[in-house]
Amino acid sequence: MDSAAAALHALADPNRRRILSVVRDQPHAVGEIAAQVEMSQQAVSHHLKVLRDSGLVSQERDRTRRLYTIRTDGLAAVREYLDDFWPDHLRALKAAAEASSRG
Repeated sequence: MDSAAAALHALADPNRRRILSVVRDQPHAVGEIAAQVEMSQQAVSHHLKVLRDSGLVSQERDRTRRLYTIRTDGLAAVREYLDDFWPDHLRALKAAAEASSRG
């Protein structure tokens, strides 16, 4: 699975999107994430593994804790994939607007 496909698969789960929102601005430990998303630490750990494997979060050690934060380069793969759709969409929108103004 390529990086965009892995990231899109990970993002398909609403719990993972909630976790990404928590770690977006600063690193958090599993317990802090679990408290904010109201899930068990075990469930959060599972979702964090999927997010890590897909390149969307990174893990760093702070003494005995593991802190998780978002990886913008992982999100860049998703953005590049989605950006490929816009030029065709904009051309179709332009053609529709031009046809509408002629009619």
